[in-house]
Parts: sequence; C-alpha cells; structure tokens
Amino acid sequence: MVVDRRHRDGGGHGPCRRAGPASESDRPDLSPDPRTRFRRGVVVTPTAETGANRTAVWIVLPVAVAFALLIVLLATGEPASERAANSTAVGRLAPLIEGEDLDGQWFDIDDHRGQWVVVNFFSTTCVPCIVEHPELVAFAEERVITGDAIVVSVAFDDASANVRDFFLANGGDWPVITSDTGSIAVDYGVTAVPESYLVAPSGVVAAKLIGGITKDDLDNQIEDLVARAQADTEVSS
Repeated sequence: MVVDRRHRDGGGHGPCRRAGPASESDRPDLSPDPRTRFRRGVVVTPTAETGANRTAVWIVLPVAVAFALLIVLLATGEPASERAANSTAVGRLAPLIEGEDLDGQWFDIDDHRGQWVVVNFFSTTCVPCIVEHPELVAFAEERVITGDAIVVSVAFDDASANVRDFFLANGGDWPVITSDTGSIAVDYGVTAVPESYLVAPSGVVAAKLIGGITKDDLDNQIEDLVARAQADTEVSS
C-alpha cells in the first residue's frame, strides 16, 4: 500500500530532499516472505513554396511531433504521482536497519517482530519533517503504553549533533539512526523526505507514506491493515 500525503486533496507537503531510486510496489501480503531478506518519424524537406507556406509547415511540424509524443506517453507511461510512489520494499521483509542510535543503544529492526514499526526518514532542515514531528511524538507516546508499535527515525544527510539538538528541542524518545543512512534509504526505495514505512508485526513492509504524516494517518493505516488481514483470514478459512 502506498499513500501519497503530498497529493491528497491537493494539499500536503512536498518533498525536501531526494534520497534514492524508486521502483514498482504491489499490495502487500503481510505474512513473512520465506526468501532471504533484502540487504543492502517524418522528415519534411523545404520546397520552392511561398514564404507563407513554408512558415506554416514549420509551425505545424513541432506541434504535430509534440502531440505524437504526448500520445505515446499517455499510452505507455505511468502517471507522475505513481512513479514517485513506487517502492520495492512494500510487500517484502523490511530491509535491514541496525546500528547504534543517538543514545549509544544497539538497534535491530528484527528485534521488534510482533510490533508495528514506523520507519521515518527525515532531515532536521526539512520543514515538512519539522511539522510532522509532534505527530510522531504523540503516536509514540500512546503506543509505548499499549506496546504494540514503535517509531525509529533514520536521519538523511544530517550531522549527528544537529539531530541530537533537534530531538532535545522537539522531543521524541525512540531510536534515531544517523550512520550509513544513505544505504538504508536506497534499500527502502526512498524518493524524498519525509517518507515513512509501516512495517507489520510479521516484519513485512505493509505501507509507504509519502510526505508529512499525522498520528491519525498512522492509526488509520494500522487499523485498516489489521482489518484487511482479518478479512483475508476469514475468507481463506
């Protein structure tokens, strides 16, 4: 599932930084994948026509060519919004995220099987990232009580000192990864920040959310995915 927060109702926040290539995604199967996990023309020749006729030919030709190209694009190309939303990670086991966080504690995403994991790619200089941060704080504070979900932030192109200052000023008590984050972004197929990936308790990437998100976005996504999984189970039983 891919949710583009930048285009809903014409609103949302645009991306701040480019991060890596993106490719095709399918509706995810939330059961674990048994496979090895994912690491790292026409030529017009002028004739002896009058000047007016020659001018008409040269005006019409570019228009005709442009129209033909447009037809080809419409017939064979994806909409720009869909191309921006693709990700190889969705529907697969979550690419590896491990290492020391800002507090010096070791983090491994595999240690959180059985929980929903929100993987949030951000930058401290990104305005939409700053705007969404209180929403992540609210989500994390509620879910730490229920114990069914956590947040992990992956800083993109940012100094550890800046990230530390950002969290001290804005709150947020969850793991923050600042090392080797470029390769992590590529593994997930990040196209810009902010972007978030919702990893199911099975370890499968269930959804990609593009642009700034809210607590309600995350709550609704989890509720919807749980309902779908339950419906699929009932149909298969």
